Amino acid sequence: MSGAHNVKKSNKAAVSRHSEEVEVAGSQRYMQTGSSMKVDSRILQSEVPGQNILKSLGQLPGTSYSSSDPLGIDGWSSSIHVRGFSQNQLGVTLDGIPLNDQTYANLNGLNINNAAISDDIGRASMSVGAGGLAVPSNSNLGGSMEMSIKDPSDKMGAKVSQGFGSYGMKRTYVRLDSGKLNHSGTKFFVSYARAYEKKYNSSSPDFMQNVDAKIMQPLGERVRAALFFNWSNAEVWNYSDNSLEMLDKLGWRTANFYPNYAGAYAAGLWGMTDGAQGSLPAGWQNVSTTYGTAFYDAGQATVDYLTGLHLDADIMDRLKWHGLLYGHKDDTHTVVGDPYDYSTTGAPLAEDVWHLQQQRGGFTTSFTYDYKKHHFETGAWFENNRQETSFNIYNQPLLGQGTPVSVTGPYDRYGLLYSAYHYKWNTNTFQYHLMDTYTPFDNLRLTYGFKSMLQTTSGGAQAGFSNLAHGSMTSSAAFLPNVNLVWRFLPHHELYFDVAETMRPYSVAAKGSYTSPWGVSTQALFNENRSKLKPEKDWVYVVGYRYTSRKIVASIAGYHADISHRLMSASVGSINNPVSTVIDTRKASMYGVDASINYYPFKWLGIFNSISYNHMTYGAHVNACPLTGNCDMYGKKMVAYPSFIYKTGIDFHYHGFNANFYANYFSKRYYSLMNDTSVSPYWFTSAGASYDFGRVSVLKNVKVNFTVYNLLNQKYISMMGENGFPVSGDYQSLQRGAVREFFGTVSASF
Repeated sequence: MSGAHNVKKSNKAAVSRHSEEVEVAGSQRYMQTGSSMKVDSRILQSEVPGQNILKSLGQLPGTSYSSSDPLGIDGWSSSIHVRGFSQNQLGVTLDGIPLNDQTYANLNGLNINNAAISDDIGRASMSVGAGGLAVPSNSNLGGSMEMSIKDPSDKMGAKVSQGFGSYGMKRTYVRLDSGKLNHSGTKFFVSYARAYEKKYNSSSPDFMQNVDAKIMQPLGERVRAALFFNWSNAEVWNYSDNSLEMLDKLGWRTANFYPNYAGAYAAGLWGMTDGAQGSLPAGWQNVSTTYGTAFYDAGQATVDYLTGLHLDADIMDRLKWHGLLYGHKDDTHTVVGDPYDYSTTGAPLAEDVWHLQQQRGGFTTSFTYDYKKHHFETGAWFENNRQETSFNIYNQPLLGQGTPVSVTGPYDRYGLLYSAYHYKWNTNTFQYHLMDTYTPFDNLRLTYGFKSMLQTTSGGAQAGFSNLAHGSMTSSAAFLPNVNLVWRFLPHHELYFDVAETMRPYSVAAKGSYTSPWGVSTQALFNENRSKLKPEKDWVYVVGYRYTSRKIVASIAGYHADISHRLMSASVGSINNPVSTVIDTRKASMYGVDASINYYPFKWLGIFNSISYNHMTYGAHVNACPLTGNCDMYGKKMVAYPSFIYKTGIDFHYHGFNANFYANYFSKRYYSLMNDTSVSPYWFTSAGASYDFGRVSVLKNVKVNFTVYNLLNQKYISMMGENGFPVSGDYQSLQRGAVREFFGTVSASF
């Protein structure tokens, strides 16, 4: 935040506190100021209705978003990277509520797709580099993403949209706005959405439904209150995991068996009897995974509640206060039909069920004060998170003797086979920030400040699992500085600079392929790591130039990061029983550049191009395979993120008609930590068109939308490392990107 109170007018180009006030010939794809970018609302509206909002942010330079299903419902198969930082290294908020880690089935936050209906999100912005200093987050290393919910309308009304698409996709959205109910300005909205889609390679479905509600109430002239609530429920069958060998020998359409229990039973029986009984699908005997090439089923069933109460008070003209109380409850079951465990019923497979629970509650509070050319801000964030996870294996029935256990449960229909682990933790996080934005001249803005962070986690494995990790760990940093400079040295020309130190506290996770101190296989290893591990701290630097005029918006930015003590998980073994080690990589270095040019030759036409380059290497001699040999990480490059990204697009809009075409190129991505395997580069394209008919009889804003996803039907790898990354060679931890699919939507307002 920046700017001065009652700054005198100047004929110099002024620096805006929030965004550039520069008129361009066409609607911008994203607004920019300094190292922040805000996605234009028209771009949000042009996406496939119901699509994960991270897909829209994935259009920004330097970002890489991928998903195996077009709507992004399946969190197992989706990910986002920003300038080399992954989705568990970014700060994410919704209406100021910290969502933290965006990875699948984590115990430190909530994916944005489960936190709000995408149609209700009115603003999405991203700060690259160190991210916002005041953003409440314990996962912010290299950037922040902030989303906000649309306010209720001042006028009573309703909106309905109905979508249809390939593979049985159906999506319904309904929103009711109360309008202002009284002289004080009370108003609210409530909305509901449900989405359903099948797989392109099987009949197993994805289903998700959400409810959003928001009420706003002025409390006099100087105080305002707002309450937001979301409920979400998802029942998702995952796509099967692949290895490079599987893709090469079996093709690109290997699928889990569900609902074909007989097929999964035959494959499990083949494995249980070493091939003497049962049978495998064609070609499975030719790959190393044999009967574990695909499972009976895999997926997740989730229920989440999220709420936040905002209070804003203008204490004085120059002194303002904002407070937020929030709560989040998560109940998630992730499920795999496991052919490596055999049921006591005699069935040659069992159902693995991971049960994850979170109860997060916290508050943020901040004061801002304007004095002459200074804008001061101070604030704090506190959160308590009670986390719990267990892993139980349940029996499946003999073939023909009962309904099989599946993703949605009930899971104990045929009894418990055994329990593998049970963990509980309690995490307290405190963050304080102090900052000043000084505007000595209308065209110069300097923001400087620091934040402090303290996080303590206690707990671990529960009674009956004393051989697993249990104990407390604390992450702390008293002074994490941040300095940002924006200089509009000429009209239309801007230079900016940003430097900050960031920290990511230790995360919690059970035994398995996660970068958590508790993820090791024994108490002894945990005790050893506790005495020597340190939380990751990074120094992040950004310097950039931007030119903005009515017809051209061009920018170039260079960035560098000195990374210290990043934890890494190396996986060997099978995906149902990985052997994992948690490794401190000690130090790494990353640098890169983003360049973009957006050209608006006419008011009705926009042409966009951006290129990004990233180079990240580990800088210490660290052994990534201490259990099996010597795998030196020195000089190895980062996995899962391309070194080169090119994005281009065209937006055309004339009266009520809109059309767009986007194409993204991603270079090869390393797969193994030793960089001896990789996935191929690919092009991803999409196209869409819409027409707004305006008023039709009693209906308003009648609109039809048509989109083609993966226009050229490219075969490509989307998600990588969902089961962990191999130290060397191959591993069953890849997801294919969605095939070409078609979507259409009709919407209207009342």
